[in-house]
Amino acid sequence: MIIKYISFLIGVIWSYSIIKTQSVFSKKAGLIFKIFITKVSWFTLIAACYFGYKNFSVKSTIIGVIIAILLVNIGFYLSKKFIVQRFEEKQITIYKSFFEYTLIFWVIYYVLF
Repeated sequence: MIIKYISFLIGVIWSYSIIKTQSVFSKKAGLIFKIFITKVSWFTLIAACYFGYKNFSVKSTIIGVIIAILLVNIGFYLSKKFIVQRFEEKQITIYKSFFEYTLIFWVIYYVLF
């Protein structure tokens, strides 16, 4: 039972963290991210919540979803704080642009091939 609940929490954390990642990208990369990746993550989140509802009580499912959302938000907050302290604004912009263009390239590559 504990393994099922841990797998439920991992599923919720995984899908919500990908949904939350969308807010980091610019509008053009965010649009591609939204169309191709976030839609699947919303379905994964809904499926994880349904899995929790079918295998556990409603109370346990809601508590698990709240814990997962809090963990992801705290993780994003701490990682943002670390990145801002560690790197200069110019470096952050360069890395962010690199990852955005890489994401766009990979999506176009997988759609075409």
